[in-house]
Amino acid sequence: MAAALVLTQLRAQLAVPAPGSHPGDPASPDEQPVPGLGVVYFTDHYAAHAQDLLDHLMAALPEVTDWVGTVGVGIAASGVEYFSEPALAVMLLDVPPDQYRVFSGVAPLPAALPSAAGGGFVAATALVHADAGTPDVAELVAELAQRTATGQVFGGLSSASLGRTVQLAHSSRGALPGQGAAGGVFEGGLSGVAFGEGVALLSRVTQGCTPIGPAHTVTELDRNLVLTLDGEAALDVLLTDLDITLDQPQAAMARLRNTLVGLSPSPTADTARRRGQLGADVRVRHLIGLDPKRLGVAVADLPEPGDQLVFCERNPEAARADLMRMCAEIREDLESPEDLPSAGLPGLADTASPTAARRILGAIYVSCAGRGGPHFGAPSAEMQWVRLALGDVPLIGFFASGEIARQQLYGYSGVLTVFVEPPAQTPRARSARN
Repeated sequence: MAAALVLTQLRAQLAVPAPGSHPGDPASPDEQPVPGLGVVYFTDHYAAHAQDLLDHLMAALPEVTDWVGTVGVGIAASGVEYFSEPALAVMLLDVPPDQYRVFSGVAPLPAALPSAAGGGFVAATALVHADAGTPDVAELVAELAQRTATGQVFGGLSSASLGRTVQLAHSSRGALPGQGAAGGVFEGGLSGVAFGEGVALLSRVTQGCTPIGPAHTVTELDRNLVLTLDGEAALDVLLTDLDITLDQPQAAMARLRNTLVGLSPSPTADTARRRGQLGADVRVRHLIGLDPKRLGVAVADLPEPGDQLVFCERNPEAARADLMRMCAEIREDLESPEDLPSAGLPGLADTASPTAARRILGAIYVSCAGRGGPHFGAPSAEMQWVRLALGDVPLIGFFASGEIARQQLYGYSGVLTVFVEPPAQTPRARSARN
């Protein structure tokens, strides 16, 4: 029933005349862009039926030849969040077939080649879905990013509290020889869709935490145990920043349980804080232990000497302010196309006009499972803020167990990617949900 309701909405949108046609003209199938790529997000209530769901969508929409997607503890569609209930969202993208490639474990994304090599598809960036249980998943995400021309990807880790953690990745180009007949539903590893440089998009990250103290330089460590910060004992620095003492263990533990760690690569990275907010390059990780004997602090990551470390905590007010900052930056980029190369993703730099803003065709938003309406104080609050900032554009997304942006995994963050109107075309994104 969920699929039937979604398909009804999609078919109604497919029947709408293309932008630029005269009002009252009948929609001509020959003149309509035919969407060949579908993105599917569903809550874990449907995870056990993932193959049946994919097969049904493929049979009902044979013109859509390629599919990607995953499961989340919650999903989002056009301003509404769905948690702890059966829900399904589908978006169809009018992307030229030569400008995307679906990839998975049986159809991996090839390494990026120099432009001089010519011929074949060159990935500029990619939407990535990954399994959090995959060994070295962070390293695999970074390696996949290196297979793109920009070195940047976006997406998230599948999440489920019920049943299986699955991904969808069906490619019309088939699988590698010897892989057999893949059904398009996978567990483990990475999958998704890579986009060519002809797909115009922008992607931004919003943080959900606020720093407690200043940024420190990691000066000594033992794997994930940070021993010194700025040359001082890391535990002493932590206690000073939090203004607590271990002589009062109950009060100290209550504060420590709410403390997270923000890491970024170097002193020159974007650790500058905008009105008490973390920089976009900071990856938030859990504080997982203290070592009173060595005066160390254990974190859920593997920092390196020279990394910047800041202790932080979740803050709904700061998260909302940073969410609005991210949306405002995207709007500013679209209204000032001459500045678009700074966005770091392809598709707009070569064709931007300094006199006209570009229209948002659709968007994908991946947010942390710990965010959403409950964190922002009201049902669907996070998605309503995004919709308020972007307007009523087709948008789907899911709530992940880790967010993917640039070349790394984030936590307690949101990753917003918008598809933008190319210069001489008006392809559309269609979305539906139930």
